[in-house]
Amino acid sequence: MDNEALKEFILKRIPEAEISQGSQYLQAIIPSDKAYPFLSELKSNPQTSFDYLFCLTGVDWPQHMEVVYHLKSTALNHMLVVKAKITTRENPSIDTVCDIWRTAELHEREVFDLYGIVFNNHPDLRRLLLTDDWVGYPMRKDYVDPVNMIAY
Repeated sequence: MDNEALKEFILKRIPEAEISQGSQYLQAIIPSDKAYPFLSELKSNPQTSFDYLFCLTGVDWPQHMEVVYHLKSTALNHMLVVKAKITTRENPSIDTVCDIWRTAELHEREVFDLYGIVFNNHPDLRRLLLTDDWVGYPMRKDYVDPVNMIAY
C-alpha cells in the first residue's frame, strides 16, 4: 500500500486525523481515545498488516502529550507513524497496545517512567529506568531539576 492509499485508509476510519508526510514516514495524528481500536485494525487488517512496532515513545508538548508509534509491515513493506494525542496534561493516560505488539510492554514502561503517561490495562506498569522512590517524570517540561537546571 502506498502512502496515498494509507492516507485514504486512515481518513476513512478517523476523518478528523491529521495526516502529513514527514521526512521519512507518513504521519497520522489521532485522538488518544481512538488509538487502541485503530492500531489493532492496522495490525489485523490484511490491507495494512502492520506486524512490527519498532518504536514507541512519548512527547511532551506545551498544550498536550503524545504517544508515538512507529509501525512497519514486514509483509507489505510499508511504514507509518501514528501519534496519539492526549489532550490532558493532568493524569495523562491511554490504552496499552502490548496485547497487540508484545514489544510495546517495555516501551510503555519507559514512557510511563519518564513522562508519567499511564497505559491502561498494562500487565506490569512500573518504573523501568528510575528508582521506585523517584519523584516526578524527568522528560516532562514541567519537571524541576535543581541539579542540571534545564529551563524550557
